[in-house]
Amino acid sequence: MADYQATIDYLFTQLPMYQRAGASAMKKDLTNIRILLEWLGNPHRDLRCIHVGGTNGKGTVSHLLAAALQAHGYSVGMYTSPHYKDFRERIKIGKTLIPEREVTDFVERLRAAALDVQPSFFEITVAMAFDYFARQSPDWCIIEVGLGGRLDSTNVITPALSVITNIGFDHMQFLGDTLPLIAGEKAGIIKPGVPVVIGETHPETESVFRDKARQERAPIVFADQAYRIKTLRAEEGSLDNQYSIGMPNLDRELKITTDLSGPHLGKNLLTAYAALLALYGKGLLPNGEAILAGWRKVAATTHYLGRWQVLRASGPRAIADSAHNAEGLGPVVDRLVAFGKPLHIVLGVVNDKDLSKALPLFPTTAKYYFVKADIPRGLAADQLQLAGRAYDLIGEAYPSVAAGYAAALEAADEEDLVFVGGSIFTVAEVV
Repeated sequence: MADYQATIDYLFTQLPMYQRAGASAMKKDLTNIRILLEWLGNPHRDLRCIHVGGTNGKGTVSHLLAAALQAHGYSVGMYTSPHYKDFRERIKIGKTLIPEREVTDFVERLRAAALDVQPSFFEITVAMAFDYFARQSPDWCIIEVGLGGRLDSTNVITPALSVITNIGFDHMQFLGDTLPLIAGEKAGIIKPGVPVVIGETHPETESVFRDKARQERAPIVFADQAYRIKTLRAEEGSLDNQYSIGMPNLDRELKITTDLSGPHLGKNLLTAYAALLALYGKGLLPNGEAILAGWRKVAATTHYLGRWQVLRASGPRAIADSAHNAEGLGPVVDRLVAFGKPLHIVLGVVNDKDLSKALPLFPTTAKYYFVKADIPRGLAADQLQLAGRAYDLIGEAYPSVAAGYAAALEAADEEDLVFVGGSIFTVAEVV
């Protein structure tokens, strides 16, 4: 049996990987993944799935769905990407990560098969997930889209439900440079006759989704049109943040308590709630009562990381969040400013992001610590520092995320707030 670390080194260094190589690792069709799955006996066909796509919030909605389904007594497999600390975070059942032995055995089988295909890192991990889930037979599988939708390797499944959280400007070199074009790619996960839930309505994209759903004869629900949500109490680090969800024309509301927090949580709760009610409407969920129990302990039951995560509760307080585009960063920055405390921002981004949209969102009154995540696609800290100066974001460049974070903690007073963000890869080095 091959050594696990040697297997991981092979996956990360010998295969085309988007995090490392960017556009050159992208495939323009589903040929490779179909060949891989055919070799495996098409394990994805035996799975009962929920397919989750969208620009922002996919991970949070996936974890909310998993927690609710687990509270109903179901076993739930989840495929998400990328990972924070451990490759195995991508493939788990409940909060249990795929065993190292399973990863090693799968790669050994694949290499021994000598298939006439050169798969990417992502294609192999998708195939690995489907193979593992088919052999473990969880009751449900939550499958998160990697990038886009129509040509994403996960888009070989016929799910019980499709979910698209929202549409924003991200990965435009692959998906298009207008919201309708991006929505068209995301809408590619809508399948014939399969209900679809859209989390957020946008005037430029609503017709794209309605037209695609009509074409596929897929029932469609816009969560923010069907339901409303109110924040009752939301405190960073609290395990009992409270929200209420109701229908616009009814006075009755459902009170939700959750261990999650963050500026985007309300929208994500609404999307997940609409998705679960869609399952209930299809007779695939016995009742909705266990949703409340599941959402009380999402982090504890699903291995949830990196989204508005409190790193230190005090002296100074430190928070990390993986938002990495303008739509995601805007509410995050607004929440940071609303604290009313001196801000120390540890910022690292990847080299293909449109900084002209992201950097103007950040406050000029904060002190900045520019860093580069330890991946090839990371933008050099001195280049980010230079870009920041154009927007009056002033600070020093540091040789690593750890160095920048340590400097921020040392410089901050006890009542100050330290934030780490800009990309999931930056956050991964501190969570």
